[in-house]
Amino acid sequence: MRERIRSGQIPVGRRIPSQAELEAETGGTVSRRTIKSATELLIKERLVEGVQGKGTFVVALPE
Repeated sequence: MRERIRSGQIPVGRRIPSQAELEAETGGTVSRRTIKSATELLIKERLVEGVQGKGTFVVALPE
């Protein structure tokens, strides 16, 4: 996900895919728990921010 943000595939201001969407993208090979942990890490790094009822949005580019 970080690489998708860095490359501009998911630009600042855009919503990242939901956990269910990401799980479907991987064909179920990555668990939702792993996806949730990765999203939580991106939030701690202040790259994304959750907006209740709307999703998680990119707010900064990784260094």
